[in-house]
Order: sequence, then structure tokens, then C-alpha cells
Amino acid sequence: MPPKLLITRPLPDPVVEAARPAFDVTRRESTAPLSDDELRMALRDYDVVLPTLRDAFSAVVFADVPDPRCRLLANFGVGYNHIDVDAARAAGVAVTNTPGAVTDATADLAMTLMLMSARRAAEGERLVRSGAWEGWHPTQMLGLHLSGKTVGILGMGRIGQAIARRCHYGFGMTVKYFNRSEKALEFPAERVNGLSALAAQCDILVAALPGGADTRHTVDAGVLASMPAHAHLINISRGDVVDEAALIDALSERRIAGAGLDVYEHEPHVPEALRALDTATLLPHLGTAALEVRVAMGHMAVDNCLAHAEGRPLPNPV
Repeated sequence: MPPKLLITRPLPDPVVEAARPAFDVTRRESTAPLSDDELRMALRDYDVVLPTLRDAFSAVVFADVPDPRCRLLANFGVGYNHIDVDAARAAGVAVTNTPGAVTDATADLAMTLMLMSARRAAEGERLVRSGAWEGWHPTQMLGLHLSGKTVGILGMGRIGQAIARRCHYGFGMTVKYFNRSEKALEFPAERVNGLSALAAQCDILVAALPGGADTRHTVDAGVLASMPAHAHLINISRGDVVDEAALIDALSERRIAGAGLDVYEHEPHVPEALRALDTATLLPHLGTAALEVRVAMGHMAVDNCLAHAEGRPLPNPV
């Protein structure tokens, strides 16, 4: 009997078909995260599970299934803060992810949000759709010109570097960053000691950190207070990297000019106070939402599953 594989959400057909020759595949058709009962069933009844965002394999779940049949969680996505990796490891369950496949798509989305927020594109589109637009005039909806400005990158990993590269080469921006270590880069970039110091020097501050307890509320009221009044915050990392309540206050009081968000602290809940702000550009977690990208992510996840089944080293362990 081939090993049993649970794919927890609908994935593109080529991904599922790539897994079928080696696995007895169950593809769950719901787009909702696994329920509490389903999380435990997944560990008990399957050899390999291919989960994704918000499938919350917590320490509590592992404690309830102390001897799981599952020996691999092959996460679909680069972020894995919904999985307690330490608890998984203690239970004998390996965890993998899909780095690399998401880098360019997420960086492209960051640039989309930067332009939309700085140039008030979402606000302008709403104006046109409402029928209230009265025509062009010289002081209509004046925003921030992005070219030549200073961008601050919070987290200079793969995605942070891809964003910085686009900013430098595409828009002639000065790049500064905050990171635990100095990075050797092929373009000029200044590492700044201190996040508030970085925020104070930027026209655009981009959060590109991994999620998890260590990075929760990294962008807090103090960081937001350090930003110039004309500056914009962009978050394409994880929602809880930003203190959402503090951001709402900063936008409501016009202490910063705008924010572009693809992720939210309590996703999919987006506070009404945030939705009501014209200075907030809000997207529904579109970072990797391109068919070819999702297929590439899926194939990477399946490759991890195949390596596990064949006793080979895992290509992308976390």
C-alpha cells in the first residue's frame, strides 16, 4: 500500500497529479483551515500531511496525538508560524516549507502595494466607481512620488532582498535595512542599527519578516511614531508583525500618510476601523496568487513528500 497523503486544501490539479503515483492521495475540498478534530485526525490517520496557512498544528494538538502516524508536515508556503515546529519535532514529525518559489511573486506584490499606497490608487479607483469623480485638476489626490525616495526594509532575507533590488534598480531608491546581520548585496544598501532609527529615515517602510512569537508586534506604536508624517508602511510578511491597533491609531490621527497591507493580525478578520480608512490599501493576502507560482509551490511541497517517502534527505527542512 502506498503511503497516505492528505492535502488539506484544494491545490492546482498539476500538483495533485504529481503526488498520485507515489501516494494514496486525499484532497480535502474545503478552502477553510482544518478544524480541531481534523487536525488530530490528520496526525492519526495519514503518513504525510500537506498543510498550509492557518492549519494550526499547535503544541496542544500534538499533545493530544502523542504517537502520530504522520511523520511529515510538508507545508505549502514559506511561512510556517501556524505549526509548532518544536512540538512537531518532539513528536517525531518533520516540517518542510517552500522557500524560493514565493520570493519574486511576494516582492512584486510589495511593489504593487507601495505604488498603490503612495499614489492613492485604491482611493482613486473607489472615487471613479462611485461616480463622484468631477474630472482632472492640478491638486487632485496628490500622493507621494516613489522614484528616488528612501525605502527601509525590515528583514533582509530572500524576499526583503528581492524588494530592495526592485526599489534600487527599478525606482532609483536609496535602500536602508534592519537585520540581525550585515548582508553582502550586489547593490548599495545601508544597514541601520535600530528599527526606530530606520523608520525615522524612510519614506517607505516595508515589513518582510517571518511570522511567529519572536516577531509579533515588531512594528509597534514606537516604530510608527518614528516614521515621518509623509511615510507609508507596507506589510507583506505576517499580520501580527504589525500592531494593528497602533497602526489604526497612527492612520486615523494622520501621523503617517498611508499603509498597504496584504496580511492582517487576525486574518481573515479585518477591523471595521481599518476598512473605513481611505489611507489604508487592503488586499486579501494575494502575495503568491498567480497560478504558475502556486503550481511551483505545490511541486516543491510534493518534492519534500517524495523525498520523505523514499528515505532521501528533505530538500527544504525547517
